[in-house]
Amino acid sequence: MKYSHRKAVFQKLLVRCTLAVCLLVVGCNDKAVGDPREHVEAETVADTPPSVAKTDKPIQDRVSRNTTHVVSDKSYLVLERGDIRAVIVNNEPADDKVLPKHHGGYSGVASLTHRSQDKNLFVPLFAGLNFEHIHDGTVKSRDVLFEPRKASMQIRQIDKHTAELHQPPTPNWQLESWLRYQLLEDGTIEMTLECIPHARTFENDYIGLFFASYINQPESLDIHFLGHPSKEKGTGRQWVRGVTPAHGKLSTHPAFDDTRNFAHDPDFPLTLVFNMSHYRYSEPWYYGVSRGMAFVHLFRSSDQVRFSQSPSGAGKGNPAWDFQWFIPQYEVGQRYRFVMRAMYLPFESQKQIIQAVAPHQTALNQK
Repeated sequence: MKYSHRKAVFQKLLVRCTLAVCLLVVGCNDKAVGDPREHVEAETVADTPPSVAKTDKPIQDRVSRNTTHVVSDKSYLVLERGDIRAVIVNNEPADDKVLPKHHGGYSGVASLTHRSQDKNLFVPLFAGLNFEHIHDGTVKSRDVLFEPRKASMQIRQIDKHTAELHQPPTPNWQLESWLRYQLLEDGTIEMTLECIPHARTFENDYIGLFFASYINQPESLDIHFLGHPSKEKGTGRQWVRGVTPAHGKLSTHPAFDDTRNFAHDPDFPLTLVFNMSHYRYSEPWYYGVSRGMAFVHLFRSSDQVRFSQSPSGAGKGNPAWDFQWFIPQYEVGQRYRFVMRAMYLPFESQKQIIQAVAPHQTALNQK
């Protein structure tokens, strides 16, 4: 073979190899960007870091194209399905027959009733599944730490069973959020949060989000979950009665495998957030009982939500049954997604609650 011919063959092979490598790299990059279940590693984690759900497909694109988005002319929307009636409200005040004397600043589920219990589960002045705090563990003013209460928020009707709260980038944190409250066929509430940080405003490189439910004078202030004492290793499974002696004391129960350590100022003012109890949960759900009804919070295992509680979040006899979600090592412009469910049903027994939770827990973990 002549030299000139060998050179031409070699050049063709070189071009093909280069093209193959480029296609391989592009293919890997496409997979990394397009996978909605990408994981983000947590900061200062001793073991395998938890996952944080990213998504490149906005919540608006996941509803039917035939769905009409209607901006409500009131600060609330009424959803009804099965035995449940839920009134979803933005952070504006309301005062009429539907929501008498509802205070501004409390968004979420302003009223939750059941065919078997027509009294509102939540303190009427406030709300449940309420977007309460955005934080990064540093000392900030009250207005900044309670920014979801203060920043403008629009309420939209997605369909007859779904309402959405949209909050544009907030003044301080520059966090934009969409909160969807959907009543499923059996009356369970599915709450989906999507948020986008638009600036690097979080000093400790994580985003802390806190949600509160203010319960109206239940017979017991306590919550119940399956877990074990913190000093015990593994996944022990026994009923734990979550009791907190005072606001900000022994208030938060992490998952059995949650080893994350989020940096925070020693005098960080949100005392519920980092004040750990002596227990860890082994299954990602808990319930409390009020007037013969169980109110159950259910979460995805991968989100590693932290349960929190206060015996007096809305005043004496009005506990707060809460939860927290963290986004470690956040990326500006990235869309993050969190999904949970809340059930409100007549309480019969702990066995009954376990059976009611099981199909919803399976469905959640598949999302």
